This record gives sequence, structure tokens and C-alpha cells, in this order.
Amino acid sequence: MKTITVFTPTYNRAYCLHKCYESLIKQSNQDFVWLIIDDGSTDDTESLVASWIKEGKIDIQYHYQENQGMHGGHNAAYRLTETLLNVCIDSDDCMGEEAIEKILVAWEKIKDKPEYAGLVGLDADPDGKIIGTKIPEHIKETTLYDLYNVHKVLGDKKLVYRTEVVKKYPSYPIFEGERFVPLGYLYQLIDQDYKLLPINDVLCEVEYMQDGSSMNILKQYRRHPKGFAFSRKSRMQLAENFKDKFKNAIHYVSSAIFTKNGSFISESPKKLTTILAIPFGVLLNLYIRYKTKGEF
Repeated sequence: MKTITVFTPTYNRAYCLHKCYESLIKQSNQDFVWLIIDDGSTDDTESLVASWIKEGKIDIQYHYQENQGMHGGHNAAYRLTETLLNVCIDSDDCMGEEAIEKILVAWEKIKDKPEYAGLVGLDADPDGKIIGTKIPEHIKETTLYDLYNVHKVLGDKKLVYRTEVVKKYPSYPIFEGERFVPLGYLYQLIDQDYKLLPINDVLCEVEYMQDGSSMNILKQYRRHPKGFAFSRKSRMQLAENFKDKFKNAIHYVSSAIFTKNGSFISESPKKLTTILAIPFGVLLNLYIRYKTKGEF
């Protein structure tokens, strides 16, 4: 069995998925399987992948499901993955140069240390410029939360997890009529129990597409308020200080207004904080409505 599953949730991305494929066949270390989660595509994704499987250049697994959104794609990937490690490379991204080899070299340092959930490495743009900042060299272990909130690292980073670790935690919930739950929900749960090994190697080359989640976050916020409210409740519950708790309460209130949930206070894990956040949540809700007017 291969060591790593590179999984790619995709929805109608046949026009750009070839870039990910090309980056994978260039990897000098082929100790991986590419798991493609086709999340209900209506383009020619299936036939395109079938042609790559026929070429036989890399080990490819293809799974089709009805559209559930990015988090539903992650649910399927974690359920289907059988390798020791897994890493997500989005359908509009590329695997970094020699990334598989870099992951495996770093993995040797922690493979016998069960307190580590995996690795966290760097993302770069197509020109090789690091997204955000590098990880300070003195950090030998971290959580994802500490990486951003204690060490003040900026920008998206790439996570490589032990598969047995991610399988211990609940799947992302699927809300009827919605297609998005922030992926950070799972990562924060893992942070409570495990550490990550930071490495300053580029594992993924990122291109933010106009139809991607990163470029449309306010629209996502408004389209999928149940998913965002769920995430904010979890973040409030696990917040390490009042500032984080209050910030997430504000977002929770805003999402509750979108869902017209009159029970949002009683459903909150931090009721007093939520009450204090109501005025700010109302203002945030109005701001999002203003910024997305004409879209709904």
C-alpha cells in the first residue's frame, strides 16, 4: 500500500484539473495515490479522469457522489482513505515540486511519536512566492491555532494528517440546502489532542480562482449560514480566551439572523457572551447584506 493519499474534491473543474494531474506525475517519489472526489460534476470530469487512469502514469482512485460541497468531499476522502497519511490538494492547485519526497522525509522525524497528528507546511503562488509568511525556524512543534494566534504566522498553510487521527473525529455535518461548512472545525478539534510538526517546505502551489471559496467568502457566508453557525458554536466552545470567544459569538449572531433562528441564544454554548455580541452581530449581518446585495 502507498503511504500518502493526495485527495482532491472537485466540482465542474475539468478545465483546470489537469494542472493538478501534471504536478503529480512530475513527483520524483510516487509513494502516493490520487483520490479524486467528484462532488456531482456535470462537465466531463469523469471521462477526463478515466483517460488518466487508462494512461497509468500514477495510481488514481475516482469516487463520484451527489453534490455536498467542499466539506462533503472531505468527509468522503477521510472515509475512503486507507493510507497512513493524507493531504488535500484542491482542484485548482498543484502539488509542490518534490512535495511527496519532502513530506516523507519530515514524516520520518515523527512517525513513531503518536502525539503528532502530522505536518504543517507552506503554500506558494504559481510564481513560487510564499503565501503569507514562513514558519519561524525556532518552532519545533505547534498546533494550527498556535501557529496563527501565538506565533502570528500569516497565510494559508498545507496540512498533512495521519489518517487514523482524522478518522477519530466526527464528520462535517451536512445541512439541507447548504454546501459549505468551514474546514477549520475539524482542525480545531484535532488541535485539542495533538501537535503538528512545522516544516518550511512548499507543499502546494495555490492559485485562487474567481469561482473558488477563498474569492467568494462573503457570498459563502450568506448562502450557507447554518454551516457557519455550526462552526462558530464549536469555535466559541473551544476558544482559548475571551477575545476569540467574543469574535466567534459575533459571527454566530450574524449567521443566526440569516437563518432566522429565534433559539440561537439557548443553543449557544456561551450564552452570556452571545447576548453581549448581539449588537455587533447585527452590524456584521448588515455589512454582509450590503456587500453581497444584488447577489441574492
